[in-house]
Amino acid sequence: MKNLTILVVDDDPVIRRLLQQRLKKGNYDVLVAADGYKAEAILREKHVDVVLTDLMMPGDIGGIEVTEIAKRINSSIEVILITAHSSVDTAVEAMKKGASDYLEKPINFDELFLRLDKIANVQTIYRSAQELQHAMDVTEHAASETIQLIEMKAAELQGLLDEIETILRDEHYSEESRISHALNKISGM
Repeated sequence: MKNLTILVVDDDPVIRRLLQQRLKKGNYDVLVAADGYKAEAILREKHVDVVLTDLMMPGDIGGIEVTEIAKRINSSIEVILITAHSSVDTAVEAMKKGASDYLEKPINFDELFLRLDKIANVQTIYRSAQELQHAMDVTEHAASETIQLIEMKAAELQGLLDEIETILRDEHYSEESRISHALNKISGM
């Protein structure tokens, strides 16, 4: 299973650094952004599996906007919002915008790692399903070509059998001549 690439977006340098260090210790590839603008630039330039973003950040691009941007760039990116200002309304709004999860500060790293493991497992299952679908498509295409070739060969053989039957029933020629002509057709296959 490949490591997830996680983009940490938080305007607080201490939290950003703490998340970066803990995630790297957990064997994740980590990218960091101090605000939504830098996060958008990274999302456009690099592959990211998960965005871990603070909900409230200065500027026009907060966590919900980062969620929308990430989903627009690649709908398979998972977004986990982190906030100190937890409320049911913001959680519901974040989920409507495409966030897959929601964590409160201070971050419980055991809980975060469990959620990241769940995301990694789902992505592995999804990739396996895609690979299986591709293999099935290739097999179906090969089977279709084989069936088409068999049908063509069967039609060709049926035509030859019909021709041989016509030759053998043609009473204008002697029996020996008809058999000889039919055998020539068979040997010419």
